[in-house]
Amino acid sequence: MSQLILPKDVDSKFRFITVAAQRAKQLQGGAKPRVETRSRKPTRIAVEETIAGTISWDMAPDAPPAKSEEQG
Repeated sequence: MSQLILPKDVDSKFRFITVAAQRAKQLQGGAKPRVETRSRKPTRIAVEETIAGTISWDMAPDAPPAKSEEQG
């Protein structure tokens, strides 16, 4: 089994899969691929786009913890 080499801007395998999954949803919804590929599968295209760095993404800031009724 080959090991996946993550792009420099992706900090974990979990984030890589999350970004690629969101992009695959966009491709399934009709978005145009941003890389030349022989694949027709949205998931494979999304992985190739993520590796190539052709898609942009941002991490949402952490939400502040909710106040409980006990804290006032």
